Amino acid sequence: MIGTVVANFFRFLILVLLQALVIDHVDLANGWVAPYLYVLFLLMLPLDTPPWAALLIGFFTGMVLDLFSSTPGLHASACTVMAYVRTLLLRALAPREGYDQGQRATVADMGLAWFMTYAGLLVLVHHLWLFYMEVFRFDGFIVTFVRVIASSAATLVLCLLAQLLMARAARNR
Repeated sequence: MIGTVVANFFRFLILVLLQALVIDHVDLANGWVAPYLYVLFLLMLPLDTPPWAALLIGFFTGMVLDLFSSTPGLHASACTVMAYVRTLLLRALAPREGYDQGQRATVADMGLAWFMTYAGLLVLVHHLWLFYMEVFRFDGFIVTFVRVIASSAATLVLCLLAQLLMARAARNR
């Protein structure tokens, strides 16, 4: 239990600092693509995390990123919505025998197809909320939707690369 908490804490620190100090300062396609690798922390929470804890962790994660990016409440609300939908999605994607105790949503544990469905839907929900709340209007719906799709694809690619690197590091230990 303590090992899981410590591992998640370090994962949180690394992903949020990487997001705030490196990824947020990379300009992709003149700002049209904005990958958010920090959502990998929420995606990789243990599958048996209670819903109330997932909501609090999502809110806290978003608030920390809001502090770094000067967007009061924007990331906090997007991460809270993502954590709420995560609970519903995990219930919908659950295998017949249920999830194992302490199991995490990783490619290594759950398989590529399951992870892409899970992560793809949650990243899409997060980005839809984030980008539409950022512009706070629907008159540029198509332009914002294209940004959502492009940023979601970039985020998923980064999440898969990070999972590959973590799995390789774990194998080498």
